[in-house]
Amino acid sequence: MTILVLGATGKTGRRVAATLGSAARPVSRSSALRFDWSDESTWDAALAGATAVYLVPPALNLEWAEVAAFLPRAAAAGVRRVVYLSARGIDPADRREAVVRESTVDWTILRPTWFHQNFTEDFLLPMVLADEVALPIGPGRHPFIDAQDIADVAVAALTSDGHAGKVYELSGPEALSFPEAVAQIAEASGRTIRVTDVPEGSFLETLVGFGISRDYAETLIGSLTAVRDGHDAHLSTGVQDVLGHAPRSFADYVKAAASSGAWA
Repeated sequence: MTILVLGATGKTGRRVAATLGSAARPVSRSSALRFDWSDESTWDAALAGATAVYLVPPALNLEWAEVAAFLPRAAAAGVRRVVYLSARGIDPADRREAVVRESTVDWTILRPTWFHQNFTEDFLLPMVLADEVALPIGPGRHPFIDAQDIADVAVAALTSDGHAGKVYELSGPEALSFPEAVAQIAEASGRTIRVTDVPEGSFLETLVGFGISRDYAETLIGSLTAVRDGHDAHLSTGVQDVLGHAPRSFADYVKAAASSGAWA
């Protein structure tokens, strides 16, 4: 069994590859076997001999037409199973999900909430290290999920039967407000971290200053607005349904991250 893992340097992709072990073929634009969504000449070598694909498109940089072009190539190469990483609250009209559903391979779609690891491996880390998390937030809560739980669900769907045609909504076990989440990080790390509610416009410019594209920044703000307005606190059972156990808590993630020196 050879499973092509796209986005293998990302938060979920590298965990999927590590969990699969020798069955994984991890690729990215910087891997020895190169895969680049914008260069179709790299696709066939990456797909050769693969029977399944963990499909992670770059956030908002990949148009649905590229997914639509990739999936027939994957099927022709012998791929019979695709697990697609989407997101909670995806627009029902999103063509990327639609072309996955319309493909000839067995597909599974994962829709996770915001990752725990956004506080250690993404744009929230510089804020934590600067001792101020400045977001357009309110009292709204969100059930953050651990990237390893997402990876474990993906591996189950990639390697076992019974997941074809399924859409798994994935969340952590409890909904926390951003101030509550940051308070846990502050206590575990020994830092004094302020949480500041900022206007959406100024936060957009902050994200762009971090090197995030304006389109992606606008999507992040839309997600934060849903949290702020109390629309995103509900729990999902996808982790339990697939793995048979509860997802990892935010407190456990914080303890491990602090022990590793993530916020030192």
